[in-house]
Formats: sequence, structure tokens, C-alpha cells
Amino acid sequence: MTWVLWALLSALFAGMTAVLAKVGVTGMDSNLATAIRTTVVLLFTWGIAPATRKPGALTAASSRTWIAAA
Repeated sequence: MTWVLWALLSALFAGMTAVLAKVGVTGMDSNLATAIRTTVVLLFTWGIAPATRKPGALTAASSRTWIAAA
């Protein structure tokens, strides 16, 4: 049952993110705002991923896995 709670919270916060993003970028080009937001997420992801992965996990992935992930 706890996964249902996490799923609902995830949906709630995803919705809040979209609303707050719209309010926060009033007066800015929406494409530029999306590019900035995406860049921030990408930087955080590349910062967190190496810290949490197992050593060698990046090179152990097959080309098929890389294509599926892309």
C-alpha cells in the first residue's frame, strides 16, 4: 500500500512543479525557461548518478541498453 502513497505524492508534486514553473517564469520566453529547467535537471542528474552507481556500471551497459535508455 505504501507504493500507492508514493505514486500519489509523486503526481501531486509533478503537478505543483508545472504550476510553479509557469508562475515563476512570467515574462520569459517559455522555450528558454524550459531549456534552463532541463539543463538544471541534467546537471543534477549527472551529479547524482556517479555518486550512487556501482563502480563499472557505466561501462558494463551494452549498446542495446544505451539505445533503449536513449
